[in-house]
Amino acid sequence: MASRRRFLATGLFIGAAALVGPFGVRARAGQRLAPTPAQPTGPFYPVSLPAEHDADLVRVAGAPEAAGQIVHLLGTVRDVEGATISRARVEIWQCDANGRYHHPGDRGAATTDPGFQGFGVATTDSAGAYRFRTIQPVPYPGRTPHIHVMVSGAGIRRLVTQLYVVGAPDNARDGLFARLDPSAQARLLVGFEPASGLEPGALAGRFDIVVERADS
Repeated sequence: MASRRRFLATGLFIGAAALVGPFGVRARAGQRLAPTPAQPTGPFYPVSLPAEHDADLVRVAGAPEAAGQIVHLLGTVRDVEGATISRARVEIWQCDANGRYHHPGDRGAATTDPGFQGFGVATTDSAGAYRFRTIQPVPYPGRTPHIHVMVSGAGIRRLVTQLYVVGAPDNARDGLFARLDPSAQARLLVGFEPASGLEPGALAGRFDIVVERADS
């Protein structure tokens, strides 16, 4: 539980400066940012929210810590003009280290990991920043490693997308990823590197998100 407490108490920006993301700075005057490409919601969005759905997906009360490589996923939510968006709701969901979603529709043969939350919610702070503690995504039959992401909030258009892992060998064979043009692919790729200053043995990656205003 100590690592969970450290995560919840740590500021969003610790270590973030060392991570490189495509939208780490505001757009130049008159230059619009390209919106983050949308992706399908998929069949495994929760039927109902789990009892625990905070931003730390690696710990569930009464269970050992989740299997898998722990990662810290950080980023900001901005609009196409580069302005940060506070109080946006960021949701993520993904399979566990065994390739199973915590969803009744997942009929996979592997055992689900009781220590993995599978779904989490974070709210962006005054600087538009969010952060999750989760596991590095793994492949399962038919899909390359990915994490589903949904962003919603007052005054913005809801965005559903998926992030992918830089260098994952199955990326080129994944139908949803391969159908994107190279520019769109680049905006959905995340590289995970040692999380210096965040948590020993963990990795960190940055996924900055650009959404459209509801009135645009």
